[in-house]
Amino acid sequence: MHSSTSSRRKSFKLVAVLGTTSVALGSAVALFAGVSPAQAANIASQADTQVAVFMVPLTLLVLVLLFEVARFALRGRIPVEVQPRRQRRPEWTPRRGG
Repeated sequence: MHSSTSSRRKSFKLVAVLGTTSVALGSAVALFAGVSPAQAANIASQADTQVAVFMVPLTLLVLVLLFEVARFALRGRIPVEVQPRRQRRPEWTPRRGG
């Protein structure tokens, strides 16, 4: 039996490996820096940290949206609304009233 992996599956494997590696590396850095769970909870309870944890991903999302809008606008081909295609009855459907 021949099984082929699609490029989509391979890219997911790459993302999974990179994500796992970055989590392990981040944990090792925190361990070597001496960050304990109590210290991490203390840092997370501060208002500045909570605002940063909320605002940084939101700001990145807005920047990505602005980039995509600029990319479409600078390309000069803004997608137009296309009329839906007329539904054609397949040949095997029974005709009514005939």
